[in-house]
Amino acid sequence: MYVRDAKNREEVWLLDRIEELGLDATAFRSRDYVIAIDEVSNEKAGFGRIRIHRPDDGEPACELTSIGVLQDWRGQGVGAHVVERLVEYAGDQDFETVYALTGEGPYLAQFGFESIDVDALPGPLQTRLEAKRDGIDPDASPLRVAVDQFQVPDRLRGAFKAASKEEAAGDDETTAEEFGIDPDTATYKYDTGR
Repeated sequence: MYVRDAKNREEVWLLDRIEELGLDATAFRSRDYVIAIDEVSNEKAGFGRIRIHRPDDGEPACELTSIGVLQDWRGQGVGAHVVERLVEYAGDQDFETVYALTGEGPYLAQFGFESIDVDALPGPLQTRLEAKRDGIDPDASPLRVAVDQFQVPDRLRGAFKAASKEEAAGDDETTAEEFGIDPDTATYKYDTGR
């Protein structure tokens, strides 16, 4: 499993997954995203992005947003490594602090994110928080982490190394009953009567 930059050709895939997971697609640019890829099957497992807010009258601010892990890959450290890569990118762009506006605060707390007052947010993020609360995430609250204080717990790092797609149990064969067909009374087009 590894995390890499998204490619332009993955734009449709990203938009479809963002819609499925009910995430934020505001100011979508595929080049802002990273994607977690299973190196064995080459399947995409998760994604996320950083969004840089550059106000006319103030310092730029970096926000983590649209972080998602596909259902079959959850609980295996995929999200942790997506977040880690995004925080690294923020540091590479000279940001000392990274913000998140989400209702998933407890998840991010394990990496060192802390809750802050709305007044402590940079101006553009205060406006963005209001928009998120009015739209896709009514429970959104502001969090921040210092880039040099971010850390991935060892248990998530180990889980990521061993991550594999979880197969749904019992999907070996679909039965006629699942389609609403009574196999005792149904006739079929090619029924030979045997």
